[in-house]
Amino acid sequence: MIRYSAIGAVGYVCGEVLRMMVAHPEGQLVNVLDSFGVGQKICEHHPALRGFYDQEIMDLTDENVRETARNSDVVLVQVPSGQVAHLAEIILAEGSRVIDIGADIRFRDVKVWEQWYNDKHPNPQMTYEAVYSMPEMNRELAKGKKLIANPGCYPTSILLPLIPLFRAGMLEPEDVVVCSGSGVSGAGRKASIPLLFCECNESFHAYGVPKHRHLSEIEQELSLAAGETVVMSFTPHLIPVNTGICSTITAKVKKGADPESVGRLLEEAYAAAPFVRLLGRNQPADTKNVTRTNCVDIGWAYDPRTNRVILMSAEDNVVKGAGGQAVQSFNIMCGFDETEGLWVL
Repeated sequence: MIRYSAIGAVGYVCGEVLRMMVAHPEGQLVNVLDSFGVGQKICEHHPALRGFYDQEIMDLTDENVRETARNSDVVLVQVPSGQVAHLAEIILAEGSRVIDIGADIRFRDVKVWEQWYNDKHPNPQMTYEAVYSMPEMNRELAKGKKLIANPGCYPTSILLPLIPLFRAGMLEPEDVVVCSGSGVSGAGRKASIPLLFCECNESFHAYGVPKHRHLSEIEQELSLAAGETVVMSFTPHLIPVNTGICSTITAKVKKGADPESVGRLLEEAYAAAPFVRLLGRNQPADTKNVTRTNCVDIGWAYDPRTNRVILMSAEDNVVKGAGGQAVQSFNIMCGFDETEGLWVL
């Protein structure tokens, strides 16, 4: 039995982590911590968890983090940017392991994080020690590790379709264009006028242009896959649904590459990936088929007029894009089958 705790208890992602861990045969919840809702039961903030968890939310103090780490094998953390390193230092010092669902340790070059997040990183060494765990891409790296960085929601929907093609040398590195749409939960669980129902309902608009923070993470991983610098255009949109991300990606095919091999490359890359569902050629992905699951659906097409590959993906932003992927990495880190607790529909 693996004892785990969650920091960032009242957020949507923590709610999804706990929902999925109900079905996990090897997970035992110890504590939940947050700066909000202190002293209240976790099920008051996530009513679907009534009857499953009755832990009270502990205040997010160093002393409580230290106590929690002593009694936990793994601590999953989702806090605002810039706050992870201090918490992780405490947790690791007590011999527990950390899965960071935020962005603080996703970057191999800490200067990139500082540039895009407009802050001084509190512990650059931690970014070098962390494993960027996208299970379908680097499953073996996460096994037995102490510090894991969970990929972002938009990056997951974009990297999974693109990485096999860049690894194969098929695509031009400076001609990738992505248009994505995310449900309102992607902005987090907070009071904000732009996120009110009357502002979001019957509305569809771009935001975070021209440099959404996730763009830096995406370019980092694509450049690593391609073996050369990849620069792309990324335009995110807010769509009036609770959860879900739909990404449409177009990329120019390199001279001499065979665009007819897209399907084969995807099939080879994900033959052993239980949560990647390949829809086939000319089959668009739909968010309604992946919400509340840890699955990513991917379809593709080729436009000979423009010599561009079109990749279409859909996922749930708080499950595969956050909490579900964290549970997947939890399983790999602890030596379980990666699907434990995740076959939830």
